[in-house]
Amino acid sequence: MSLEIRLNERHSEVELLSRDQNKVSIRLDGQTYEVDMLRVEEGVYSILMGDRSFMVELLEGESPRLFSASTDYGSYDLEIIDEETRYMLSRKDDEPEDAGNQVSSPMPGKVVKIPVKVGDKVETGETVIIVSAMKMESEYKAARVGLIKEIHVAEGDTIEGHQPLITIE
Repeated sequence: MSLEIRLNERHSEVELLSRDQNKVSIRLDGQTYEVDMLRVEEGVYSILMGDRSFMVELLEGESPRLFSASTDYGSYDLEIIDEETRYMLSRKDDEPEDAGNQVSSPMPGKVVKIPVKVGDKVETGETVIIVSAMKMESEYKAARVGLIKEIHVAEGDTIEGHQPLITIE
């Protein structure tokens, strides 16, 4: 089984080569990986690859092809590219992108920490807010270089899924 996926702006070809209980062999962009993958709870997976360990929280988005993936290393938008999506992408005009202006959580939770303030300059990948949801803390990072324009929440606030948390300009 082979899928094309988009992880943030990176497009990749992922193919499941074999699976024997938790042992999974996949090919990602032509390179083969052997992983030990276990579903810990609904939407949470433990992945061992060589001597590295990853916890991945995978949440379904607004459609069955959209997901939000969070790890200790960051949060990512994930999309499974099917024929309809490929067609829509090919029809997209060269519009100016506004991606990365809003930071939001894909699910409800509680704001744990906001390590930035209005006016701060942030770099791509810099943590701008930490949210606790489903017994896990997720760091949300700046998708681009910019200045913190607005912080829409405070530490301790309960938030809704997809609610704007921080605006970067």
